[in-house]
Amino acid sequence: MRSVVIAGLSALALAAFPAFAADVSQDAIDACIDELRATGLPDGQSGTVLSTEFSEANSLVMLRDAGESTWKCLVSNDGVVAELVIAQAADDGEGAMAGAPSGPERVQFDTGTSGAELSGSLMPGDSKSYFLDARNEQFLYVRLAADGPDMYYQIVNPDGSFLLDQMSADKEYRGQLWQSGDHVVEVINRGNGTQSYSVIFGIE
Repeated sequence: MRSVVIAGLSALALAAFPAFAADVSQDAIDACIDELRATGLPDGQSGTVLSTEFSEANSLVMLRDAGESTWKCLVSNDGVVAELVIAQAADDGEGAMAGAPSGPERVQFDTGTSGAELSGSLMPGDSKSYFLDARNEQFLYVRLAADGPDMYYQIVNPDGSFLLDQMSADKEYRGQLWQSGDHVVEVINRGNGTQSYSVIFGIE
């Protein structure tokens, strides 16, 4: 029975997922494990592989760290990690989820304006999604200002395809849209510490 071990701890055997195990490469799984360790969080140094899911473009690997938090790792089939975020944070025992990111937020502009600025804070590996209702042929502007390195954002079209792959905070986005509906701007902290940020949205 083939198992995955993170830092010496026995992982849930991939044989428990026969539909996925044969298709997801060991390189992809190892890349997710390495990325989890690289967060620098103590709980991320060991844990288990919960499941794997294969697609032609990339693979999804679900991990559980030593602190019982569940992580979602999206990795290309050549072993390059595109995203590592907390899917479910462990309960800290005080009625709150330790490090749990807040849910998605809809961006609304004040009457007579075409822009808005929102701020937040993310722990390592966390992400925050912002929904903007926009129309085909409108122009979208996004600028992310962070208080440290390794902050990124990406933009997803209403049909789930990427309008913009992960972009570092030092680069702003301005472009014309080609779909109508909710566009998602996801801010991601890929650094080793909690970071505050502000993000500016504009639609014309």
